[in-house]
Parts: sequence; structure tokens; C-alpha cells
Amino acid sequence: MSTITNSGQRTLYVAIATIAIAACQQQPASQPPAAGAAPAAAATPSTPEARAAEKQRMINLGIEYKTARALYDHLKQQAQGGKALTWQTVPDWTGVWTREASPLFWDPDQASPTALPTAKLTPEYSKRLMDKLDKVNSGIEFDPLSNCEPAGMPRWMVEPFLREWAVTPQTTYLVNEMQNEMRRVYTDGRDHPSAEDAYPLWEGDSIGFWDGNKLVIHTAQMRAGQYQRIQPYYTEQVETVEIWQKAEDSTMAVDIWAFDPPALAEPWYTKQTYKRLSNDDKSLRIRYWDCGENQNNTVTKTDTGSSDFTNFNFTKKGDK
Repeated sequence: MSTITNSGQRTLYVAIATIAIAACQQQPASQPPAAGAAPAAAATPSTPEARAAEKQRMINLGIEYKTARALYDHLKQQAQGGKALTWQTVPDWTGVWTREASPLFWDPDQASPTALPTAKLTPEYSKRLMDKLDKVNSGIEFDPLSNCEPAGMPRWMVEPFLREWAVTPQTTYLVNEMQNEMRRVYTDGRDHPSAEDAYPLWEGDSIGFWDGNKLVIHTAQMRAGQYQRIQPYYTEQVETVEIWQKAEDSTMAVDIWAFDPPALAEPWYTKQTYKRLSNDDKSLRIRYWDCGENQNNTVTKTDTGSSDFTNFNFTKKGDK
């Protein structure tokens, strides 16, 4: 497998990956402490061995509780139901943020674009991933984003560009400027819609609670998709559990478990990190994103399955 080339969009993603803040390197395995206990504070372990042990502990926690809902309920029980925010206790999550790692990887611990993702896949979805990577390696790729579809959750977690968070006592809004994708996390005590009223949504349906300064989220009802262009696929059965916490003033750390029995042989745990950008001159703004309004003309799917621009060439006549 090799790094992605061909087409303007793939080149853009590789460029973003190159200039992005370096992703964490894959850590050696270590014997973990016992699972079951709720995750501790978001402080990053100081050594590779400690980070590997902490990651394995979180992996084991997902395996132990088997489903996203069971893990979420366990965390809520550990927090004694959580405590509702008031306007006086709303945390300061203001600012403009961006993801720290390469947008090509769902797991920042993936060593490089030529390494396989860290997920443990079922045989069917392992084969689907390898088939996709073989096609990408041959220059055959079509990303649904080319149709101006949103990334959707859980891919939303790893898309590039600017983000902001808006916390209110009953709802937290998680915003990515790309495609104007906004997640609403309801912390007012409601549950998910009933099975009769539930259907797949781009961002899913998110409920949560506050455990001190940690926001714990359960998301269900997501549409099938892919974690990223060179990452595995997920199904409409995917559900996630997230723990959001400011590790320091300019760092937002997110523990996330993805549960998806048809695709994942075990829950896929990763730690995502977002950095608040300096903005002293107030020049950074999140603006409305109109996907169809761009200089690249219409993107179409070719007969080979890749993407190209319609009526676009590099001649002077064609550029007029």
C-alpha cells in the first residue's frame, strides 16, 4: 500500500496531512491495569509505556461492557447520574480549535499512510478495507464528499479545518466549519428517540451528561460511511461513546470508543486531541461553507470509479 496520489482532492488531503501537527507515533504494547474503573482525568501519561498501558486499559473497558449503551450507562452510574450545568457552572470552551493529528487517520497512533489502521475488523470488513486500499493504490477512489455530502459522524471527529464548541446548561453544540456540520449533544436528561422514531442521521443523535468538567456522550442513529478515505467502513449499527475534557487551557482531549458489531471485532478506542488556535487579532472566523461554490467545477465519478472535474483542463483556452 502506498500514500494517496492522483486527483486534486487527494493531493489536498495529503498536503493537509503533511502540514498538520505531527500525529502521535504508534506505541509499544504493555500489560494494562484492570478495566472496569471509570477513566481518570485527561492528563497525558508521560512515557510511551504509560501511554500504551492507558490506551490498553481503555480498550479493555470497551471490551468489558460490550455495547456503547452499556459503557455509557456504566460511566453515568460511576458519575452518580452526572450533575446538570447552570449558567454559573458552564465551562469555558470558547475559542477556535482544530484537530491536532493527520486527517488521514482515525487513530492518531497509526504510524503512517502505508500502515494499516489499528482497528480490529471482522473478516468481511477487513476484506472491504483491503479492496478499497488496493483501488486507492491504483488511483481509483471516490469520496462521497465529492458529491458535497457531509462527512457525518463518526468521521466528523477527524476532519480538518476550524471548529468551535458552544456549551449551554442543557445542550452543547460541537461545530466543524467543513460543510457547516453541527452536532447537538442534549444534556437535559432526555434519552434517544424510540425505536419507532429512530432513523439514520448524518451526525446521529447525541445525549450526554456532565461528570464534573467532563462531558460524556452517547451517539446512535448514524448513517453508514467510512472513518476516512484510507480507513475502514462503518455500518448503520455504529454507536460511539465519547469523554470530552479540557486537558489544559489550549487542549481538548476526547476519549472515544466506536462499537459496530458487523464491522468491528472489538470496540475501536482512540484518543482525539484538538488544539485551540491563537487568535489575538481576532482574524480567525468560522464562515458559512457552501460546498458547491468552488473554483474546481463539478466533481464527477469516472467510469473507473475515481473522481475528476467536469469540463476542466489546463489549457489557456480552458482556463478562461
